[in-house]
Amino acid sequence: MLPFLVVLLLAGVVASPAAAGKTEDLTVFWGRNKDEGSLREACDTGTYNTVIISFFSVFGNRRYWADLSGHDVSAIGDDVKHCQSARNVTVLLSVGGDGDRYSLPTARAARDVADHLWHAYLGGGRRGVFRPFGDAALDGVDFYIDHGGAENYDALARRLAGYRYDGRHGSKKKAVLLTATPRCMDGGEGMAGVDAALATGLFRRIHVRFYNDTMCSFSVREKRPFYGSWLGWTERYPEAKVYVGLPAAPDAASDGWVEPKAVFLEVMPLVQDTANYGGVMLWNRYYDKRDRYGLRIKLMV
Repeated sequence: MLPFLVVLLLAGVVASPAAAGKTEDLTVFWGRNKDEGSLREACDTGTYNTVIISFFSVFGNRRYWADLSGHDVSAIGDDVKHCQSARNVTVLLSVGGDGDRYSLPTARAARDVADHLWHAYLGGGRRGVFRPFGDAALDGVDFYIDHGGAENYDALARRLAGYRYDGRHGSKKKAVLLTATPRCMDGGEGMAGVDAALATGLFRRIHVRFYNDTMCSFSVREKRPFYGSWLGWTERYPEAKVYVGLPAAPDAASDGWVEPKAVFLEVMPLVQDTANYGGVMLWNRYYDKRDRYGLRIKLMV
């Protein structure tokens, strides 16, 4: 049963005195379908503030591999630099995904994965470590952990957070941006690992997947499960910006798709009345390119 406070909030009795309001901040996952177009094309739409490359899906036993669904990896480095410099788009790499070829069996494995990510994709460059995107340095790492056990993801987060990009022209050194993209409902395989990582307090953004789970996906017929989950995430992690994760098309997920009109009239009035509301995350670029959902809702979020 939802807390009485949630019922009051839904009834409009209690209003947040420090509502975040609109941010027009859209994040999209890219890399899951060759027909979605290039990373550069996604950034050049002007729709997205952040693009998350997905997925770095094999790790944990000294094997490392990113599955980018047939994209030409040799072109991605130049696209990353274009997105960052010409379009001011943040570009992240998501680790995990829906496969079953990743885990962190030991704390040493967590350190090894962090070191590999730093030197292969981020601001490092150790001799002998291949950089798939050349000298392009991604802005950070997203945790999308659904399988592979729960251990040592907190160690992975701490190791990554300890790295610093060299400041340019005397500017202050930059930390690795850490984000997470968990399921909207607590519990289940993978969630313990995400919870342990988030408990470090090092994550600046959380993109909650409000889809593929009828217990907390948004429904215009019954908003309380969605809103109860939203309040749980925003209250548990007040220092992080929390994003509403939505499918970009009806067939992008088993449930949770929201018509643009309902985004404006039903979803945004609930979530924007929260101090740490960050914006909306879309799954994924292939569906959004086809249906132009992000463009239709951007000014609403």
